[in-house]
Amino acid sequence: MTALTFGSPGRYIQGDGVVGDIGQYIRACSPRALILCDSFVREQFGSRIVASCAAHDVTAHWLEFSGELTQRKVAELAQAAQSFDFGVVVAIGGGKTLDAGKALVDAAGCALITVPTIASNDSPTSKNYVLYDDDHQLAAVKHLPRSAAYVVVDTALIAQAPTHFLLAGIGDAISKYFEAEQCLQSGGKNMFAARPSFSAYVLARECFSIIRSDAAPVLDDLKLGRTHPAFDRLIEAVILMSGLGFESGGLSIAHSMTRGLSRLAGAAHAPHGLQVAYALLVQLHLEHRAPDFMRDMIRLYERLGLPTRLSDLGASGATREHYETVARLTLEAPYAGNFEHSLSIADIVSAMEKVERAAA
Repeated sequence: MTALTFGSPGRYIQGDGVVGDIGQYIRACSPRALILCDSFVREQFGSRIVASCAAHDVTAHWLEFSGELTQRKVAELAQAAQSFDFGVVVAIGGGKTLDAGKALVDAAGCALITVPTIASNDSPTSKNYVLYDDDHQLAAVKHLPRSAAYVVVDTALIAQAPTHFLLAGIGDAISKYFEAEQCLQSGGKNMFAARPSFSAYVLARECFSIIRSDAAPVLDDLKLGRTHPAFDRLIEAVILMSGLGFESGGLSIAHSMTRGLSRLAGAAHAPHGLQVAYALLVQLHLEHRAPDFMRDMIRLYERLGLPTRLSDLGASGATREHYETVARLTLEAPYAGNFEHSLSIADIVSAMEKVERAAA
């Protein structure tokens, strides 16, 4: 039997105000750090980071990043970083900034620390990063040799972000249980090209359980400017449980469909997590889930504000030809084969039509 692989960051730290302790984590990796972020992050949190670095005798160089991460942008960042002497990259911001930090680490071969300022996805814990082409289409998924040495999640920063970021993170995380289950049952491979870990499957399952119980009240309170007692647990589920669940448990149709949805006019501009949430409904129909189960999922989606039809992603008026394009690109994704039986374009089109009818 093929050996299983379970991967994770070196250490995960979550709490209110932990970004103020960043200096000690940087120092554990190197006394010389390259800090990558956008101008807003530096303006808002830079003084706290500088003070913490000074307290731990860390020399920090700052490099600004914003926009799309293309191969050209990676080359520009690597060129700019050459003038600095650093042993660790500290990437602070949203998913694209964290991916930019991973790309720099891939080129430099040094340590990585990720500091998410929003919970829109689970990339902080993952070794993967995504490159786009000049037309803003997904070009490649790259892999670091290892995940971040430290993941530092300051829940005070996450709570300040607009709630639509967390909703996207919930959409990204809600599929991981079902995708890991398909990967495990089908004998598929996880993101390490190895046998999926049952421990990762359990984490993904519990991630879904927490979303079901805690996501709605947390979102309700955040919209009122309050933090629900379950907020900390939900953030751990969306970032840590989801991240470990997908990377060591594996992906399936829901994430494969983002390859197709990102080429569909309107839907292409929807957040990744909302694309995944819609695609999960398609996967569940492909699994022939019972009508009562599907109705329960739709109620959960409607309670949270997740998309239940293509028009919710901005893709109004999609035709069968559009469905077929999405299906073809879905089946070209590397983890589309992690499913309990082989699928055709017609199968996926039929499932998409069922999703649209159920939401009508």
